[in-house]
Amino acid sequence: MKKFLISIAVILIAIQFFQPEKNISKESSYNSIEKQYAIPSNVNLLLRTSCYDCHSNNTKYPWYSNIQPVGWWLSNHINEGKRELNFDEFNSYTLEKKKKKISEIIKEIDKKDMPLSSYTLIHRNAELTAEQQQEIIQWAKNIDNNL
Repeated sequence: MKKFLISIAVILIAIQFFQPEKNISKESSYNSIEKQYAIPSNVNLLLRTSCYDCHSNNTKYPWYSNIQPVGWWLSNHINEGKRELNFDEFNSYTLEKKKKKISEIIKEIDKKDMPLSSYTLIHRNAELTAEQQQEIIQWAKNIDNNL
């Protein structure tokens, strides 16, 4: 049993040297959604607080992201979120994809599926009130009507 525990400790220490790449961009993207579509300041703040950590090229990392395997899990989660929707790459999408993504924003917010409960459990400030959800939905509907 002692050898097993020592082996586990060695493995846990060793994996700390394998850090995933951070999702931090030094520049504002030319393809960012705000470059083409108006985002009211209140909605922009909501998106940045509740969505951008997983759906942009810039994540604000918590301290525990440096501890493996948690950092790997977060990195995978962020990459998956960016594959689904990346606000910093929105204008590189085709018109059809833009329409689909805006429709998904409306649906996901309306169903209260976003932000994820696993995210808001730790990031309480990312929870959206019913009023805030409606602000985002109305903004997305306005974008959808102009596409």
